[in-house]
Parts: sequence; structure tokens; C-alpha cells
Amino acid sequence: MNFMLKQNTKAPLSQKGDGVRRKAPLSSERGWGEADAYFNKYAESHQNPTNKLIHWICVPVIFFSILGLVWAIPFPHLNFLGKYNGFVNWASFVIAFAIYFYYKLSPTLSYGMLLVVFGFSAIIVALEKLHTNENWPPMWQICLGLFVISWIGQFAGHKIEGKKPSFLDDIKFLLIGPIWLLHFLFKRLGIKY
Repeated sequence: MNFMLKQNTKAPLSQKGDGVRRKAPLSSERGWGEADAYFNKYAESHQNPTNKLIHWICVPVIFFSILGLVWAIPFPHLNFLGKYNGFVNWASFVIAFAIYFYYKLSPTLSYGMLLVVFGFSAIIVALEKLHTNENWPPMWQICLGLFVISWIGQFAGHKIEGKKPSFLDDIKFLLIGPIWLLHFLFKRLGIKY
């Protein structure tokens, strides 16, 4: 939560009248959860409707393409995995880290993201099968193309918005983007997170 600590460079004087400046309470101390504090900060650079629309398209595609690119990195054969070799790859570790990060912010939203990851994983496996059986391009090439196109879209959206991407202030916002979109779906469905 580096962004929350940096934003208050001139803390108000203590109410005790001792002349000591203290930092303002963090958003989570004001009654918001840590997830909402991140969402509010992320939303500051996502106000323009066109930029929001671009994010609704590009953020999931970037998340998918990163998962696919990491999935494609060769993983060693481990004897102790037995018949489960092939089910564990480098993407498994990325997924575990991301879901843990999301769980710490909101268990409910992390379950939603896990379902998203399952869906993306099924698409990745389907792309691998299409490459093997139907002579499609390799999955990693498709993901690389999607990755580049989506990032061009993202930066175009921020050019329209007139604000820099949030992750330039705090790298955690690369993970916040997908869950920020999911939280809107949860709100619309009335699911508390």
C-alpha cells in the first residue's frame, strides 16, 4: 500500500495540540477494506468512459496472454509428479501467487478470479490442442500477439484519459486491474466481497 503512505506528505497537526504532525489514517482505517482502497486509487486514473471500455477489453486479454506466455515456458519433467506431469507448469506458480494476493485482499473476489483462471486455462489447453491437431499457430505466438495489441490499447486508453497507468506508481496495480473489473460484476450481482 505504498501509494497510501506517499499521498500524505503534510499530515495534519495532532488533535492533542502537541504540534506533532501525524499521517492521516489509511483508507482501511477509515472503514474501507484494503481492496476498496486499491480500487479507489486505481479508479483515479480510469474515469474516462472510452478508457474504461478499453480496460474492460484489454485487461482480461493481458491477464490471459501473460498466463499463456508463462504456461508456454518449458517446465522440467519431475518424476515425483508421476502421471500429473504436464498439469504443473510455471503458470501454476503465477496462478498460486496471484490467487494468494487476491485472497489477502478479498477471499470472495479471489474465488471469482480462480474461476476466471480456470476458464483461461481451458482456453490455453484448447489452443495447444488446436496447434497440435489443426496446425494452428503455437499458443505462445497467439498470446504474444494478444499481449502486444492489448498493451497498445491500454496505453492508448491512458493517452485518452490523460493520466499515466496506475502500475507506474505501484507495481501491485498490474494485479489490481483484473480484480477491479471483477468487483464491478460482484457489485452488479449483489455479491459482497
